[in-house]
Amino acid sequence: METQIIREKQDLTWLSWSKIRNSSGTTGSFLKAYSDLGGEKIYYKLSCFDTINGIIGHECVNELIVDRLLTILGIEHLQYRLIHADILIDDKPYTTWLCASKDFKRRGESKLALDALYQAERLENETPLDFCIRYGWSEYIRKMLIVDYIILNRDRHGANIEIIRNSGQKTLQPAPLFDHGISLLFNCYDEASVTAAQIMEDKPVQCFVGSRSSWENLKLIPAGQMPALHPLRLTDREAIFDGLTDALSRVWLDKIWEMIWGRWLQYEDFCDKR
Repeated sequence: METQIIREKQDLTWLSWSKIRNSSGTTGSFLKAYSDLGGEKIYYKLSCFDTINGIIGHECVNELIVDRLLTILGIEHLQYRLIHADILIDDKPYTTWLCASKDFKRRGESKLALDALYQAERLENETPLDFCIRYGWSEYIRKMLIVDYIILNRDRHGANIEIIRNSGQKTLQPAPLFDHGISLLFNCYDEASVTAAQIMEDKPVQCFVGSRSSWENLKLIPAGQMPALHPLRLTDREAIFDGLTDALSRVWLDKIWEMIWGRWLQYEDFCDKR
């Protein structure tokens, strides 16, 4: 996308927000909006919102962090922009950071959730993973499982994997990876919880094609078939967090890097032993 971070406060009070319940089990809601100006559809998303405390999360910042991480690793993904803005929720004003992304569909294309396609087209006793392998999406799924381990993505349910249908070309292809807000330290709301966070802990996750363990999901990738990724290096830290201190404090950013780097090293060790 264009400039990734817009620090100058924007007036987005004209956006209309709809509430989506948080599927991770935490309190609050996620609010989404979209604009369709000049024929270009833009989707907007807020961090976790609580009607009493306001916008309490930082999932929007996570989206940009993971966007930059996947660029470094060379994995196709949806790009996000982080925007400082004034908004209205139920006629109440808020100043916050939100993220925006462009529609990844092209003219003549439609999208559908993987779980819906699976329910409609699966073979008898076919698992979601086997279904994806049959359709030729093995490499995509393997990269997704790796990413979701490194960032501890807790929310890869069947609608967070979308399939693009091109009726003219009669093709079905997975959409670029998207929606990584419920990852990293998304459920830490103060410095004490950040400091106490166990960044290597294998916490329960949602994974439509795998299990509740992101570590065990790595083992679904056959030995000798790990995707070739661009390596993550210590020097990549600056590029990942450049310009984010206005949106998230250094305490969070330092711990998030510790988490990403530690889990990347464990992933590398896993690959070496395969």
